[in-house]
Amino acid sequence: MAQGGRSVGRGRPSAPRRTDKGAPREAVAPIKAPAADLAAARDRVQALIEPVLTTAGYDLESLTLKQVGRRFSLKLTVDGDGGVNLDTIAELSRAVADTLDEAEAAGREIIAGEYQLEVSSPGVDRPLTLPRHWRRAIGRLVAVKAAEKQVTGRVVGTDESSVTFEINGAKKTFRLAELGAGRVQIEFSRLEEISDDDLEEIAGDEDDEDDEEQQ
Repeated sequence: MAQGGRSVGRGRPSAPRRTDKGAPREAVAPIKAPAADLAAARDRVQALIEPVLTTAGYDLESLTLKQVGRRFSLKLTVDGDGGVNLDTIAELSRAVADTLDEAEAAGREIIAGEYQLEVSSPGVDRPLTLPRHWRRAIGRLVAVKAAEKQVTGRVVGTDESSVTFEINGAKKTFRLAELGAGRVQIEFSRLEEISDDDLEEIAGDEDDEDDEEQQ
């Protein structure tokens, strides 16, 4: 069972459009933005908002920008050493939206059209690949391919070049170069350590999966 990350979405409303004498407009198929334009827009967004997140003490883990019909979907995944709760995500969402709006108000074209912004946390199913990922997983049970062998152990220490696990009561240190992508394991015996918000979120994820299967 995977635990999804928390998320908050917000959209930038479009200005109302009218035609002569109130006549209805004919439906026009949306024009698909070229991949190169989307890539350039993504780079502009990242260059603009990453310093905002860094200043607030958080890391931008991923950024995706896609065109969905006439609008764009901008999805950000953020994380921090102390974790990310819903209040923090809401604050970061406002900060990012304000930064984008201020840039466009100043005449800079960042995203060429309306967009829907969604900011979320990674969730425990995020693969552990970077030193900061492993640092934030201290105390968690992780499955990983280490030195060409699949192991499961508890992360007990990290630095910029290695990770130390407790495996079957013994400590074992691996260099990051020896590790594949780690996966945090859900431990049902430790559910009492999970907050009520997290438990509700896990239940919500299961409900969403059930709804999708029934459709």
